[in-house]
Amino acid sequence: MRLRTIAAVLVLAALPLAPAPAQDELVFINNPAEPYVNGARPKLRDDPAVQGGKALRIQVKRKGANPWDVSVQTTIIKPIKAGDQLLFAFWARLEEGEGGAATATLPNAVQQSVAPWTWLFGSPVEIGPEWKLHEVRGKADKDYPANTLNATIHLASAAQTVDLGPLMVIDLGPE
Repeated sequence: MRLRTIAAVLVLAALPLAPAPAQDELVFINNPAEPYVNGARPKLRDDPAVQGGKALRIQVKRKGANPWDVSVQTTIIKPIKAGDQLLFAFWARLEEGEGGAATATLPNAVQQSVAPWTWLFGSPVEIGPEWKLHEVRGKADKDYPANTLNATIHLASAAQTVDLGPLMVIDLGPE
């Protein structure tokens, strides 16, 4: 429950950074207060350098057989219409890279939440030691009911420690 409360504060603090013309036009289609981490135990920590002052630290102890062996995801809880422009935005930084690496590449996607986990869109992002807001945009190819998609970040491409701030998925409407 504490993690959900902290995450909700992070989302509220991040609202002014969203790309919509006015805050009342934002349509969040996930609950940023409920991220799910698979394959690792996250730790909530104070970090005044990230929007909202709290971060989720995820330590990947060893490279996985698949990049998704350790991942964080958020369920898209609202329906999406064909042609809607979507924005997956998240704060991230690399605390410790494999072998002292200063940067890491994180695959991410908005995808189906069940097999075959087909991607709607995604793009790898490079993270470094400084906090950065990453944005990945795409378009829905068809209508999707609520709870059939998620946004995910794959972390097991290396042994590393990654800090994440708010994870937000916003429906920007049709083209």
